[in-house]
Amino acid sequence: MTPFLRPGRSRRRGLGQLSLWSLLVVGLLLVRFSKGVGFTDIYALITRPFWPGPTQRDWIVSATDLENQARLQLLEQDNRRLRQLLELQRDGSSRGDVAAAVIARSPRGWWQQLELGKGALHGLSVGNAVLGPGGLVGRVASVTPATSRVKLLTAPGHEIGVWLPRSRSHGLLVGHGNSRLALRFIDKDPDARPGDLVTTSPASTLLPPNVSIGVIQSIDSRAVPAPIAMVQLIATPEAIDWVQVRTR
Repeated sequence: MTPFLRPGRSRRRGLGQLSLWSLLVVGLLLVRFSKGVGFTDIYALITRPFWPGPTQRDWIVSATDLENQARLQLLEQDNRRLRQLLELQRDGSSRGDVAAAVIARSPRGWWQQLELGKGALHGLSVGNAVLGPGGLVGRVASVTPATSRVKLLTAPGHEIGVWLPRSRSHGLLVGHGNSRLALRFIDKDPDARPGDLVTTSPASTLLPPNVSIGVIQSIDSRAVPAPIAMVQLIATPEAIDWVQVRTR
């Protein structure tokens, strides 16, 4: 037997369905015009108990402090580097040196050579001494009109004559492909000790005399036929980005 539906109950059910559809349409319209802001607020209220607690907040604050300290140290390092560059350019300008930027370096030849953004058109020529902040780093090996290539003192087998101003001992500085160079003395008793300054020889005809190069770190007095010292460069070529080329 088919159940009998009263007209009032059918009408109420129809109104109820209409209300649900109306609420759904209104909700969609609210989402459309509010761009989901309401749902974002609801999501925030629901997830609030799971937000980071005081410990996690302390971790975040500590990490932020470390980041700020690291940035401050980097800014201080950049500030010192820029001051050194300005001092280098100021001293070089008084001597007529040419300031040049390092434009390229090869990872395989990091300790052997570097490329400069100036060349023959700027007065550079083969054999010119190249100085970084603090001292000599190499010599110009080749030039083009707009660029030049520098052979670093650290290049394997690169040799230049040097001396110790304190004891007036002469020697040969040899590169080994790293930041430290070997100083082979001529005399068997060179009167050298750690901390002595190494400069270009005043008798050199290839480089300007008495240009600072490095400092003796250690000495092997048992080497044959004469002692050998390890020298640390003053101007570190691994981090250099500007140089002065002495054209005179």
